[in-house]
Amino acid sequence: MAGQSPSEPPRGASPLFLREPEIRRGIELLYFGYSHLTRAIDDLLASEKLGRAHHRALYFIARQPDLTVGDLLAILAITKQSLGRILGDLTERELVETRPGDRDRRQKLLRLTPAGRTLEAALFEALREKMSAAYSSAGQEAVGGFWAVLEGLVPDGERRRLREPR
Repeated sequence: MAGQSPSEPPRGASPLFLREPEIRRGIELLYFGYSHLTRAIDDLLASEKLGRAHHRALYFIARQPDLTVGDLLAILAITKQSLGRILGDLTERELVETRPGDRDRRQKLLRLTPAGRTLEAALFEALREKMSAAYSSAGQEAVGGFWAVLEGLVPDGERRRLREPR
C-alpha cells in the first residue's frame, strides 16, 4: 500500500478474513491497542493510588449517574467482594457517593462527587487524545467498522448496556 514501509503488514483485511492468521492478527491488535490505550492513564491512576478497576467503576458511574450497585456489578463482571473493595476505596477518597434509591431505600445509587468528576474527566481526556488520534488516522468508515466488530463481541443479552454515541 502507498505510504507504508515494506516491513509493515498490510492495513486492509484479506478477503480471507476468517482464516486463522487474520483472526490472530485481530486478537493481537485488540490486545496491544487496549494495552497501549490504558497505559495513557496508568501514571495518573498510580498517583491517586488507584488501579484500572477503579477507573472502570469511575467511567461507568460518570456515564450513568445514579447507577445501582447491582448494575455496576453486572457491567464490570467482577465479584461482589472486588466491587466492595473498589467502591470502598472510591468512597473513602471522596470520589464516589451513595444514596438510597427513590423507590427502594435498600438500593444503593452511585454518583461521582465533584472530585470524582474532576478525576474521571482527566482520565477521559488522556484516553480521548489517544482514541481521537487513532480515529483520525483510520477515518470515519474504519471507525464504524471497528465499532461493529467490537459490538459483535458483546453477547446479544449484554448489548442493552452499550450507550449510543451522542
